[in-house]
Amino acid sequence: MNFLAHLHLAHLAQSSLPGNLMADFVRGKPDELYPADVVAGIYMHRRVDVLTDNLPEVREAREWFRPETRRVAPVTLDVMWDHFLSRHWAQISPEIPLEAFLAHAHAQILPTLPDAPERFVNLNNYLWRERWMERYREMDYIARVLNGMASRRPKLAALRDSWEDLNTHYAALERQFWRFYPRMMEMAREQTL
Repeated sequence: MNFLAHLHLAHLAQSSLPGNLMADFVRGKPDELYPADVVAGIYMHRRVDVLTDNLPEVREAREWFRPETRRVAPVTLDVMWDHFLSRHWAQISPEIPLEAFLAHAHAQILPTLPDAPERFVNLNNYLWRERWMERYREMDYIARVLNGMASRRPKLAALRDSWEDLNTHYAALERQFWRFYPRMMEMAREQTL
């Protein structure tokens, strides 16, 4: 899962939005570093990542990537799941428009930034202003995201080529998303994530 899905699942679980979004920027045990609700959100994010990576639908989708891009398939798929969530938001979460949800999330996260990791603060300088999560619904933007990550991290250069795998298997990936994401939403509502 990427940014939007983590925020959405946290919202459904009534978990800390700042903690769930910040988790990738926190190493080790966060227990002494942040308030209890943020810590709980960080741990929820980590559980969601482990669960998602081990779902049969996600493992199957990784196999659709070519040998030269399979190593980066987990990263590519995380971004792609956010694409489908953004694209189908009105169907998935009809009670609140995406823009209103993101404004709510931003308002929750903004007060935590002074005590957040520097890399997380830097991310927030762009994430909201450039409306990344709304733009995830555009496949051209997904290509830009993958190219940007490949440029910033040479070890992930194969992300550029993984676009072709997404394009080739778009319909099948969308079916996989609909197979597992509603289950995850239900788990979030039941607070079992």
